Amino acid sequence: MTKLKITLFTMAMLCFMQIYGQTALISGKITDELGRPIPGISVKIKGTSTGVSSDGQGVFSIKNVNPSTLVFSGIGFLTREVVNNGQSSISVVLTEDQQNLNEIVVTALGVKRDKRILTYSSQEVKGDQITQSKEPNLVNALAGKVSGVQITSSSGAPGSSSRIVIRGANSLYGNNEALMVIDGIPVNNDETGNLNSGPGTNRIADLDPNIIESINVLKGGAATALYGSDGAKGVIIITTKAGSQNKKPTLSFSSSFSMENPLLPEIQNKYSLGSNGVYFDGENQKTSTSWGARMDTLKINGQPAKVYDQSDLFFKTGKTYTNTVGINGGGAFSSYFLSYTNLAQEGTIPSTSFDRNTLFGKFSTQIVKDLNVTFSLNYANTKNKKVPEGYALESPVWTIFSAPVSYDLQPSTNPDGTQRLFRFSRNNPYWVTDNISQTSIVNRFLPTFNADYKPLSWLTITERFGADVYVEQGKYIESLLSVSNPNGRIVNNNTNFRQYNNDLIVRANKSFGDFNIDALLGNNLISTYSQNAYANGLGITIPGFNNIGSTSTVKFTETSYLTRKIGFYLQSNIDYKKFLILSLTGRYDGTSVLAKDNSFYPYGSAATSFIFSNFFSKGLSDVMNFGKLRLSYSTVGNASIGPYSLLTPYESQTIRNITFPYQGQSGFLISGTLSDPNLKNERINEFEVGLETGFFKNRLGVEVTYFDKKTKNGIIPSVALAPSTGFNSTSVNSASMRNRGIEVLINAKPVVTENFTWDLTFNYSRIRNKVLSIYKDLTQVGNGFTFIFVNQPYGVIYGTRYARNAAGKLLTDDTGLPFAADEQGIVGDINPDWMAGIVNNLRYKQFTFSFAFDMKKGGDIQNNVDGYGYFYGTPKVTEDRGPRVVDGINATTGQPNTVSVSGQAYYQRANSVLESVIQDGTYVKLRNASIGYSVKPLWLKKTPFKSLGFQVTGRNLWIYAPHFTGGDPEVSSFGSSNGSQGIYSFSTPTSRSIDFSLKLTL
Repeated sequence: MTKLKITLFTMAMLCFMQIYGQTALISGKITDELGRPIPGISVKIKGTSTGVSSDGQGVFSIKNVNPSTLVFSGIGFLTREVVNNGQSSISVVLTEDQQNLNEIVVTALGVKRDKRILTYSSQEVKGDQITQSKEPNLVNALAGKVSGVQITSSSGAPGSSSRIVIRGANSLYGNNEALMVIDGIPVNNDETGNLNSGPGTNRIADLDPNIIESINVLKGGAATALYGSDGAKGVIIITTKAGSQNKKPTLSFSSSFSMENPLLPEIQNKYSLGSNGVYFDGENQKTSTSWGARMDTLKINGQPAKVYDQSDLFFKTGKTYTNTVGINGGGAFSSYFLSYTNLAQEGTIPSTSFDRNTLFGKFSTQIVKDLNVTFSLNYANTKNKKVPEGYALESPVWTIFSAPVSYDLQPSTNPDGTQRLFRFSRNNPYWVTDNISQTSIVNRFLPTFNADYKPLSWLTITERFGADVYVEQGKYIESLLSVSNPNGRIVNNNTNFRQYNNDLIVRANKSFGDFNIDALLGNNLISTYSQNAYANGLGITIPGFNNIGSTSTVKFTETSYLTRKIGFYLQSNIDYKKFLILSLTGRYDGTSVLAKDNSFYPYGSAATSFIFSNFFSKGLSDVMNFGKLRLSYSTVGNASIGPYSLLTPYESQTIRNITFPYQGQSGFLISGTLSDPNLKNERINEFEVGLETGFFKNRLGVEVTYFDKKTKNGIIPSVALAPSTGFNSTSVNSASMRNRGIEVLINAKPVVTENFTWDLTFNYSRIRNKVLSIYKDLTQVGNGFTFIFVNQPYGVIYGTRYARNAAGKLLTDDTGLPFAADEQGIVGDINPDWMAGIVNNLRYKQFTFSFAFDMKKGGDIQNNVDGYGYFYGTPKVTEDRGPRVVDGINATTGQPNTVSVSGQAYYQRANSVLESVIQDGTYVKLRNASIGYSVKPLWLKKTPFKSLGFQVTGRNLWIYAPHFTGGDPEVSSFGSSNGSQGIYSFSTPTSRSIDFSLKLTL
């Protein structure tokens, strides 16, 4: 019996040893040909479903049954098989796949496609390039990085909006900004939060740039047709980060601190408050002008006058603190990613700030075989404090830029509590920062649910639901004794926004001999609701008690709308032998904002590409390894009609200074603008042709695209009618506009060695816009600060211009001064001649260095800081105050002008002529530059850290703007709307900043 037990025990041990020997843990590291680790490589045991992925250091571990074959595969690398006969450690080197562009990009509806076979133009920006720029607003982070895209900041105030337009304006009055899509769900990017003069905040500012994996810009109609009429303006596809399967939890932390200094206009500091060389003290003699005595000769109370640098005294160094913590990990069938970021920004104007707290989580799991579910939630809480900007009497920037250098603005109040002013009709800027405030608080939720089911290996069914819900609470407080509202004012503004989006998508991908067919069929439902409650209270009865209920008079208005849209779409991509691709897209939309006869409308696209490099000889392929020609045509609808635009509403009235409701009686009259019940969406037809090439194993890539798009049935909301109709105007579908352009993208790797690499990207775009027609024989209409003329680019500047003779010489009057012509005319064009950007990324061992230049040629700017300053005598150019003879022709005699005039008379005359303040906005910017260092992993082995890095980044470090006298030529002071472009007018200056950051992983 004992011998039997010993025998059985021995056999059991042998079996155990055999099993242990066959099922062992094998580890390894995956690198490229230069020895760099490759993360995210799939490692599978051939013939089984067992698999893992390499981590951020290229390391993997897998339970392996010996003998076996391990299969290593990943995007951009050739698949490699390694036979394992019992090794415990393997080092694997993968070779880049040079047969394609090594790029998988996220396209419309979140579908991932190989860029090699795309039939349209798109450009991707990686998430690390977004965060590297250290821009709080991700729109600004794209500036200069994508061809065909123009980005304009509205202000340097924390939380200010930025405008993003792709391939020029598409609509004369509708929204021209690109559609924002996060993980397949369209989200709202309206500009909100402005309760006085100046810009608001575009709502994409609620998104934390640290959670972005990549951004892909879809430009033409062939790329965006699947999004229906909302995608006609181009689409920004934002993909958020996700967790990693088979990965132990890793904790990452990053912290940064930046300092911002304002970029100021050129202001004179040689002359005092006063007029015609006479000093005014601002107390007994008040004036708004600085045409007084020279400061270097002026004495006050027997002492040399002190020079007050008003901008330097008022503006402070802004500070931004950003802290992010993230957790990433996953098991065999699931992954998770969690992130929290706090951003606290203090503006360069005292009392202004922008605080953003964001919480993001994404969880993916395989519920059962072939069913994968992903859920994500993005929550943002933002609080924005700002002051009025622009023309408003309450704007402190206006008073600072026009304040005399001889007057001390502090203290801001007199002993009796009234404001201390050197002039009338404008508040003291220091009083404003203490007594006028505008606050906006936003709570926003962006949940997304995505389920992918594969009933067959070639068939995928996707159900995707997402929502965009936010509540904004705005409050404006103007204390008693304000110049503009002496009795005080309180405004409450609350907005509730809800948008729900659902897509059901069936996608099939199957090969038939030499053909591969990728077909997609889907249905989209989107519902949008918005409610706004606005209360304006005048007359604060209890000082310091800022409750609107305590004001003397309260006027309340409420607006709301609900729109719904349903869409059916189909896309098929037919690939023949990987060199000839045909893509067909169709969509049929119905919307609640249109009349029944026009509520449904079809559109679509046809595109093809031919990869001619497949036929190259080996010798030619060694030089030019990739070549593709693509061609597309699309026709899409542009959803430029707002809710209830087909109705002619009744409006509350003011008659002979009596505002209704009056003494309990409401007063409404039908609107003077007759709406057209047959309005239909605008139509955009676009032709696009492109060439993509790769040279020297993709060390050099060149992409050139030409597009020609035309807008038809453009909506004009206000065309004059004969008074006999009972209306003043009506809306029509009649305008036509064209955009033509060329885009160039160059990617290069000039140097690639084991220790040093240099990546370079250059982009260039040239767009020509022309308004073809407006309505019948109507040749011009107004749109805010810019104007629309037939046969002119969209957005010319129109106004007073100098009188000239037939030869173009200035005409002067008998006093020797130029004067305005009897008729106004076009004095500028806000559209640039071309735009370009250069991005460089260099790596030497553990050091990284990057810098990016942004360039714009042309594009006129209306510099109102100088324009009004000519009257005040504050621009730098007005330091030349000596007598001068204007080079011109006397309008009376026809002879050359010989009459001498003073500098004050000359510039105050220029103040009345808009042409005098139109400046060329050409610039070259060192947009950002950064240097970083990552500690060697070997040095961290005995520490709890897996990675540790440092970085210093500078923004707007150098600006060359030879024809512009303001601080930054890239600013449009009144926000991101169509009619607010090309204006530089007393907005908070943008800043030059330095950022220090630390990033580590545990």
